Amino acid sequence: MNFSQGQEHAFQEALTYLQEAMAAEKCRACGCFHNLLSALEQVFPKGEDPEDFRKAVQAAKRCLVKQRYDCLGCEVCIPPLVLSALTLALGEAVSELEVCPAEKVEERRGWPPLPGAYQVLRFHAPVAVCTLTSEELTAAVVRKAGPEIALAGTLHTENLGIERLIQNVLANPHIRFVILCGADSHQAVGHYPGQSLTALAQHGLDERRRIIGAQGRRPVLKNLSYEAVAHFREVVQVIDLIGERDSLKVLSEAERCAARNPGLAELFALSHMITPVSGYVPAHMVSDPAGYFVIYVDRDRGLLSLEHYLNDGLLDTVIEGNSAAELYTPAIERGLISRLDHAAYLGRELAWAEYSLHSGEPFVQDAAPEMAAPPILVNVACGPACRETGA
Repeated sequence: MNFSQGQEHAFQEALTYLQEAMAAEKCRACGCFHNLLSALEQVFPKGEDPEDFRKAVQAAKRCLVKQRYDCLGCEVCIPPLVLSALTLALGEAVSELEVCPAEKVEERRGWPPLPGAYQVLRFHAPVAVCTLTSEELTAAVVRKAGPEIALAGTLHTENLGIERLIQNVLANPHIRFVILCGADSHQAVGHYPGQSLTALAQHGLDERRRIIGAQGRRPVLKNLSYEAVAHFREVVQVIDLIGERDSLKVLSEAERCAARNPGLAELFALSHMITPVSGYVPAHMVSDPAGYFVIYVDRDRGLLSLEHYLNDGLLDTVIEGNSAAELYTPAIERGLISRLDHAAYLGRELAWAEYSLHSGEPFVQDAAPEMAAPPILVNVACGPACRETGA
């Protein structure tokens, strides 16, 4: 079989990706690589594949080990890149082959319900930022994000990736905007998740569950109902900033979105809503069996001092340091705290003591929040009165 120069280049690219997968130990036990080699048997009539490529496939089969997992969920999965390159050489027949699993991912308790390459910032925010293939842009957005951004992350595929994004967004009715930014996937990969998501927002799915107008290699959403897609298109606006790599411009767009936030969306029936729990203070204090602490700001030596007393009033430990962490770390390791509420109280008071040490402002160790007694008005650690609180 004679191939054009363009086809030869595509074969060479596929060969490079195949050799990369062979060299990656994780690929040898992965279902994606196993499925790829099985799929390649359907690509060429026997004896009509390029000799170099045939030898590489044979070598790849010899390096396989027993399959230990279906898919590792790698951000860049090498086996599909082999098929994508072959698609450029051989056409649409290859594009119908699939190596990565397309099964529904098991949900987790809480929000977001599905795992992914994202960082959660806050629940009550109207904007999600999708930086497509740019991890650096995700980091920049997270670092500078204001209160209008709920989460930020990447998106690499036009099927499973979009499915996860939609399910996570629908599980939070506060999210009303998804900003697409960063670079869409390279043409050789052929996924185009950004363009595929904008096409979905504009046109929806056809009767084969394929995104209408999507340019991705396989933009088929097998694990989303038509109702879920329709609800997403109705309540979430997709903002197309594809190609934009300036985090400040992305953040400015997020602020503009927040300014026209229509408010809480109707919760989709299959979403798992997180219901906020109202905060409260316990009616009665429960003493820590391990004892209580007295905190002292020693300005003469520039140190914090943490004294631990047993509940009978016996001093048994003194810890000194320059920061809150230097005090609570050994306190925890020595087993001086046995209750989480006591640990929370201690952390709060140590933070105030550290601030006092460096700012020069007075420090007053407060009573436990459930105590009716007012705070002890002293500039150093409280004495016996504090011990009566069990702090």
